[in-house]
Amino acid sequence: MSKYVTDLVKQAKKSSYLLANLTTAQKNKALKVMAKAIKDEGRYILAENEKDIAKAVRNKLRQSFIDRLKLTDKRLKEMSISLSEVAGLADPVGEIIFRSRRPNGIRLEKIRVPIGVVLIVYEARPNVTSDCAGLLFKTSNVGILRGGGASINSNKAIAKALNKAIVKCGIKFSPFFVVENTEHKIIDELLKKNEYIDLVIPRGGEALIRKVTETS
Repeated sequence: MSKYVTDLVKQAKKSSYLLANLTTAQKNKALKVMAKAIKDEGRYILAENEKDIAKAVRNKLRQSFIDRLKLTDKRLKEMSISLSEVAGLADPVGEIIFRSRRPNGIRLEKIRVPIGVVLIVYEARPNVTSDCAGLLFKTSNVGILRGGGASINSNKAIAKALNKAIVKCGIKFSPFFVVENTEHKIIDELLKKNEYIDLVIPRGGEALIRKVTETS
C-alpha cells in the first residue's frame, strides 16, 4: 500500500506543474467535453453504479445511504450540466486581487495562483467525484479523490469517462486521480504525505472531519 500511495502522490504533484500551464480556453474546452462524456457514457456509469447498489443491499445498508449512492438519468444530467456551468465561470487563476504602489515606485500585486494538489475525502455520493474533478480542474488544481468504498465502481466509471474526455482534448496527463484502494487505513497514509499534498478537504460528517484534523 505504501508504494501505491507514494506513486500516486508523486504523479499528482507532477501533474500539478503541467496543469498550471493550461490556458483558460484549454480548460473550458475540456470541461465541455467532460460534460458530454458523462452523457455519452451514461449507460456504462449506471451499470457500474448498479454493482455498488447491489452490494449495499446485500450488506443491508440503510435505505437513506443507498438513496445517496444511487445514480439515475436525472442525476447524470445534473452532473453534466454542472460541468458545463463550471466551464462558464470566470477563471480565478491569474486574477489580480490587490494592487498598490510603494513610495519608491515599486508596484505590488497580489495574484491568485493554484493551490497545487488537493486531497478530498468524501463518502457515499458518487456525483461528488464529477463535481470535484470539474471545480479543481477549472482552478488548475490536481485532485486526489478518495470516495467511500461503497461507491468505488461508480467513482471509477465516472473517472474513466472524464479521463477519456481529457485525452480527447489532447491533454496528455491526468488532472485528477480516484483512489481505487478502498482500505480505510489508506487515508492515514495519504494524510501524512504533506510534502506532496497541499490541501485536504474532508467532505462528510463530524467523525470524518475529526479524523482528518487529528491525522493530517
